[in-house]
Amino acid sequence: MSGFVNAISFSAIFVWCGFQSGNTVQLAIAVARNWEGTNEGFSISDKQALASLTTFVFGSLLARSGEVLFPPKSRGWLWLGTLLQALLTMASAIASWKSGQGYPGISDDRFSVGPAWSDPVSYLTLIFMSMSMGFQGIMSIRLKTNSGATLPLTTTWVELCGAEALFRVHKLDTPRDQRMLGIASVFIGVLAGRALVFALGSSGALGVGAGIRVLIAFSWIFVPSSKDWCRGNSDREKLDMDSSSPSV
Repeated sequence: MSGFVNAISFSAIFVWCGFQSGNTVQLAIAVARNWEGTNEGFSISDKQALASLTTFVFGSLLARSGEVLFPPKSRGWLWLGTLLQALLTMASAIASWKSGQGYPGISDDRFSVGPAWSDPVSYLTLIFMSMSMGFQGIMSIRLKTNSGATLPLTTTWVELCGAEALFRVHKLDTPRDQRMLGIASVFIGVLAGRALVFALGSSGALGVGAGIRVLIAFSWIFVPSSKDWCRGNSDREKLDMDSSSPSV
């Protein structure tokens, strides 16, 4: 969902709701401009970046507070946490629809045209989106999978380039392949998000995103636990050893 949701916000206002490196740099540049004597103050894009960054952090802290009540890797928390992300995404879709700026929700010229979202209600769209991504970020790092680090995508690229099995294309390598799948999922998500914004507008695309997150939430029911996974691997290894041993 990282690529999908970020494509919607960037297409409208040139702000990443989930990739906070760019927003942090943008805010630092906005502060530096005040030292140049231009007296431009914070532009609307700077304010939107600030709103995204602060609410992303708030969403992350909200996810951490949920871990007080539920084990972070428990099936119940993964289900409930993903449903909460879906609710936040649906809230952003409703805010986008109520703002009247959800369609077409695309601005390809940040200077002469400006952002497609500019009224106070559209800020709620960005706020709910950023909160959902912060929530997702905490839950993904708790799982500690190689494909889960799609928010710090630069780190994933570096880890992929540094993988020992990078050029061993004739052999499967779980860490390398999972990172490649993570990067590919972001790319495909961006394509899908942008296409849906073009066809349905921001509110429609966010509504689809909320539905996808609901499906993801219920998919956790069918994901095997780590104990079942380890037991299955040991059983397969035992079968392989039995089949490879010579018969008497």
